[in-house]
Amino acid sequence: MNQYITGSVIKELREKNNMTQCQLAEKLGVSDKTVSKWERGSGYPDIALLEPIAQVFSVSVTELISGNAIKNENVSANMLKVKFCVCPVCGNVIQSTGEAVINCHGVLLSPCSAEKEDENHGISIETVEDEYFVTVDHPMTKSHFISFLAAVSSDRVQTVKLYPEGGASARFKKNGIRRIYYYCNRDGLYYVDVIKKK
Repeated sequence: MNQYITGSVIKELREKNNMTQCQLAEKLGVSDKTVSKWERGSGYPDIALLEPIAQVFSVSVTELISGNAIKNENVSANMLKVKFCVCPVCGNVIQSTGEAVINCHGVLLSPCSAEKEDENHGISIETVEDEYFVTVDHPMTKSHFISFLAAVSSDRVQTVKLYPEGGASARFKKNGIRRIYYYCNRDGLYYVDVIKKK
């Protein structure tokens, strides 16, 4: 039952919201004895109640099931703090600017940890009028390729999805770009600071 809501989570959230068992029961349309049963671990809420319980406590269903609250400390909404998640099943690229619980194909995704460019993942950045033309010196075979390139400034992220047997390059409007990210499907996420590279 570790993938389902526990009574201790319900109790913790109820107490945090200064709510009695009766008040919670009334909001959910169940009896206070039912809530007491959940909190004692003698039963579990019906799956149809997960969303209503989450709404009562102003949390996501994922937070409710995991028992971990998500706190978004990125209140300044600075895009330079962007995080990238990549699904190992389909290659989907998902970005967030704060804390998030992200699932794809039933897999809980963690943000990729970016490393500085290395000799196996060299990158070149050329200025062409008001754009940067970015090229990664990397094979683009079906089993080993660059999955995406992203250019990040303080107010936007420009992302280009790449595919095997295509080119490992992209054009980005300059617009204050400070960092370029690129993802190798075998070795992970890399970055280069544009100002230092030029």
